[in-house]
Amino acid sequence: MTHDEALKQLSHLARERTFGTHVGSDRLIQAGLDALIAGVESPSLALLAGLLPSEEPEAPELYDQVLDELGLAFHPPADPRAAKWAMAHWIVGQIADGSLDPATGTHLIRTDIAYDLGYPEDLEPLVHYAHNLDDWEENWDISRAKLNRQAVEAANEFLSKRPGNDDAR
Repeated sequence: MTHDEALKQLSHLARERTFGTHVGSDRLIQAGLDALIAGVESPSLALLAGLLPSEEPEAPELYDQVLDELGLAFHPPADPRAAKWAMAHWIVGQIADGSLDPATGTHLIRTDIAYDLGYPEDLEPLVHYAHNLDDWEENWDISRAKLNRQAVEAANEFLSKRPGNDDAR
């Protein structure tokens, strides 16, 4: 793992935690160890990476310290709608860059975001692909691979427009 990949992993886990995904202490410690091995430097990083299994309850606090020290702490908007839009941009960005399977990502958009935002028009194409990918059957006239590619295209289109950045939504 490179230095940049390690920083990306630390940042990714920070967003997962911020957006409500449970991230086990073992993953936080492993991310710390990966970062340390990759040459990332932070006063608390070695402490995090060196935690023993009996010390796992200390991992979240140390992880937060590492994020602060590296300037990677993520604070979502205080407004719940703006926070949901921030989560949408994060998930859609992962679909677009290939780090999140389109079926999984669009499903998250449909179930965790679009509903809470009242199914905004800007998310409709992604919700559409979520339904198609969730329901896809082999007898359809379109392949699952093509649906995945189209979902990635919809993700890129969404990101090019940057919806959800104003308070009117």
